[in-house]
Amino acid sequence: MNIEISPKESSGVDRHIQVSVPVDTVREAEEKAARRYASSVRLPGFRPGKAPAAMVRKKFAEAIRQEALEAIVRDAYKEVIEKQDLKVASQPHVHDLKFEEGKPLTFELHLELRPTLELSRTNGFRISRNDRTVTDGQLAEQLERLRDEKATWNPVSEKPMPGDLVNVTLATAANPGEDPGEGKAYPLVLGQGQAIPGVEEVIMEASAGETIERPVKWPDDFPDETQRGQTKTVRITLNDVKRKAAPALDDAFAREVGDFDSLDALKTAVRSDLEASAKREADAEVRQKMIDEIVGANPFDVPRSWVEQLIRGYAEAYQVPEEQREPFAGEFRAMAERQIRRDLVIDTVAERENLAATEKDLDDKISEQAERRGINPGQLYAQLEKAGRLKEIERSITEDKVFAWLLERNEVQNDA
Repeated sequence: MNIEISPKESSGVDRHIQVSVPVDTVREAEEKAARRYASSVRLPGFRPGKAPAAMVRKKFAEAIRQEALEAIVRDAYKEVIEKQDLKVASQPHVHDLKFEEGKPLTFELHLELRPTLELSRTNGFRISRNDRTVTDGQLAEQLERLRDEKATWNPVSEKPMPGDLVNVTLATAANPGEDPGEGKAYPLVLGQGQAIPGVEEVIMEASAGETIERPVKWPDDFPDETQRGQTKTVRITLNDVKRKAAPALDDAFAREVGDFDSLDALKTAVRSDLEASAKREADAEVRQKMIDEIVGANPFDVPRSWVEQLIRGYAEAYQVPEEQREPFAGEFRAMAERQIRRDLVIDTVAERENLAATEKDLDDKISEQAERRGINPGQLYAQLEKAGRLKEIERSITEDKVFAWLLERNEVQNDA
């Protein structure tokens, strides 16, 4: 394709390129589009593909012109990429397009390029490591969570208190002076913000089977702005009250939780799990500090489109409402940029040092996991493949190899 290419602006990963397509090339594209239309369109009085070319061009002039334009821009983009040897990060944007009869077609391509990382320095860094000691308080908190998981809800005759599970029939008058009506039954745990404070206060004054009707003021920070600060008449019937009863922390509880002979054995296992978790957190912090040092010594830009795409992924994962997407994006943009830089550094080191996960690495990892689970490696492989998790495991292996390589070449100091 005969086109003129003139680079205009270059900043970081952004490129602006002026493209000019000669009149002859434009006409060829229009002729090609016209022939395609002439061979396929149906016009009254003519068999398919037999309508006169002049009639087809006249009737479908705008469609032919649009098809020619799209073909020219598409082919020109491909030629720009090939001639300039560009590795693009996202789809291009066309600006300042001028498509006038009898004149060259001109437009400006705005491109984002994939970053090229030199990483001239990846060693000689000093990284601090913060190894956390598991405290008796943390152990007690985890044991309490286990007790809570095994707790049961038992009916009580006393008035409810925070933490109790109640079933209430709640009716609310829409306007002052109206009767609240019959209402609906709701289960809720008191003290967890499932009902507004005024409603919870009424519930905790009632005994099982009792009905209380009184005015309640809605909080000034209530999510529905139209109801903030309003006072409404509510009618509450307390149907029943249940109180959580957690099992005693003893040997019997340890046996119920798992294969533990005694409470001491359970405590040892829980402490071991907490220590392993603390080690993983410390490892992750060291890895991120390593990446931050490398990025600081080898700065590079990241494509905005990648950042926006990752932010959209975060928003969808967290189910952020559309009206909250903008502030969410502002909050998570730095995190997204950091994640992209991390991935690019890992990819660059893995490629340069030949550290990417191999098929043998994957087989060994799956065999190791299968042995721990007591199942056949082939069976586990099939399960992981079906769940689409093989790429995730490959990535984990690659990251482990990259960070092992980096840790050999940098100093890690434990914080005192």
